[in-house]
Amino acid sequence: MIRPSFVPPADLRRLRDLTRYRTDLVNVRTAEMNRVEKLLEDAQIKLGTVASDMFGASGRSMLAALVAGERDPKRLAQFARTRMRRKIPDLEEAFVGEFTDHHAYLLRRMLARIDATTADITDLEKKIEAAVAPYADLVARLDEIPGIGPDSAHVLIAEIGADATRFPTAGHLASWAKFTPITSESAGRRKGRNSTGKGNRYLARTLGEAAVTAGRTNTFLGARYRRLTRRGKKKAIVAVGRSILTIVWHLLADPDAHFHDLGPDYFDRRIDPNRVRRTHVHALEAQGFIVTLTPAAT
Repeated sequence: MIRPSFVPPADLRRLRDLTRYRTDLVNVRTAEMNRVEKLLEDAQIKLGTVASDMFGASGRSMLAALVAGERDPKRLAQFARTRMRRKIPDLEEAFVGEFTDHHAYLLRRMLARIDATTADITDLEKKIEAAVAPYADLVARLDEIPGIGPDSAHVLIAEIGADATRFPTAGHLASWAKFTPITSESAGRRKGRNSTGKGNRYLARTLGEAAVTAGRTNTFLGARYRRLTRRGKKKAIVAVGRSILTIVWHLLADPDAHFHDLGPDYFDRRIDPNRVRRTHVHALEAQGFIVTLTPAAT
């Protein structure tokens, strides 16, 4: 009488261990990068305000020079490469600060930790690629979804599995992933309507990042995200995340299915112009206005 819990097969459990460890290492690296930025701020070095990627080729060369003992802002700015060289005057101003040997010692340790973690992530990704090789076709089809890349596809397969029969419908999958808003009602009063419950944090993070990334694209999911953001960013992330889960379920259920974008104008094409006019007219009439519609000259 009780539905069994979802227990993936052994190969997916191993893949899940690898993808979850990769996520944890990325968090460690991100935290260390934030410490570097905070350290530079303490030394009144404003590199992060000029360089969009402080840990790119130019940024790492400048940080290495700081660790090696270089303190001249003009010389530090000359380590800029390619497009960064257009910002040399801003870089010279950004490097005017109080960077001491104490800061250099800490920065050396932080950069070493970042490099070691990056090496671990790179090695782990090779292991993930080998573990996910039997699902290469599914990874390619999941990669077609806006906001989903190879790394996200690996997490989706590891956390959800490749067997759609575990979830009878897309709604079951969304409910299991806690991407379905919960409405709690007591004595006629609704409470907690914005809550979705606590689900799989690794899956939730991947779907959240995918939703935000899709929001920057000129696709159906992008238009849906931008449309719902007006009601709140969290609501938009949950709604678009649920849409992505629905797409994933269909791709899992049909091995021959591929993602087909409905287009960014999908909602506009479904709107009845007459209904829109009536809605606005009724709203103005409710406020005491007499509305007369005159077609604009073509």
